[in-house]
Amino acid sequence: MTFTKKLREPIMRGEITCSVRIWQSPRVKVGGRYRLGAGAVEVTALARIDLADVTPKLARDSGFEGVVDLLKTAKHGPGEQVYLVAFEYRPDPTA
Repeated sequence: MTFTKKLREPIMRGEITCSVRIWQSPRVKVGGRYRLGAGAVEVTALARIDLADVTPKLARDSGFEGVVDLLKTAKHGPGEQVYLVAFEYRPDPTA
């Protein structure tokens, strides 16, 4: 799971704990750990949601200024299914 550069530091500080992704199918799994900086993010929940569920608040919680800003980044390839990924940053990937 990769993140845009502007989101990495806030994620590592614990300020961002979720991400909206648009994929053909899930690219992460609950319990999976994905390297970020000196640690890793661990996926704690994964849910398929509707595009209408992507609110301005969810966009801000995900580290974006608004829904349009989020959607420009959230789409990965030809996918059309919207997923909400919740995670926790772990400073040490073995923690």
